[in-house]
Amino acid sequence: MEGYPPNSDARSLEEAFFAKENAQLLEKLKQMARREERRQAMREVVPNAEDAFLDHLLDIGLTPETVLALVLVPLLMVAWADGKIDRGERAALLKAAEDRGVAPGSISHQILDKWLEQRPEPRLFEAWKRYARAVWGTLGETERRAVHSRMIDLARGVAEAAGGFLGLGSKISTAERTVLDEVERELS
Repeated sequence: MEGYPPNSDARSLEEAFFAKENAQLLEKLKQMARREERRQAMREVVPNAEDAFLDHLLDIGLTPETVLALVLVPLLMVAWADGKIDRGERAALLKAAEDRGVAPGSISHQILDKWLEQRPEPRLFEAWKRYARAVWGTLGETERRAVHSRMIDLARGVAEAAGGFLGLGSKISTAERTVLDEVERELS
């Protein structure tokens, strides 16, 4: 058949087409694996969260490190509210961090230790508030309620860990209450 392409040309076309298709499928598979790795890393700091919520956090550009900071900064501010951190507050804060994947000896744990030794600058809390507001607007109502509840519970736990003055009266000092109220306003 004259004018008909030779079989070798057809094979070359098929090989080139399928090589490109395979390369695209392989890249898609790699992207899915990277996404799953990122989701798993996020799951370490947001335990028991649904995949859709974790995917949303990843889609808006959050990393496990930023989520960890969003959770821990208010706890630090509550713990430092009265100008010092006692053993109970320290233990409560470290427990909250470890529950979120901050392993003893890790870089994150070392940073947290430094924050527990030396009070963070007020600009850290201001940066947290700005970032929390930006993230808050991207969450759905159900997500906001769940995050609000969990973060306030954690912060209140740190405040209550101090046990009040000599174990008498309210477990939460006036200074801690002020910081808790501010965190609550930011997450409302």
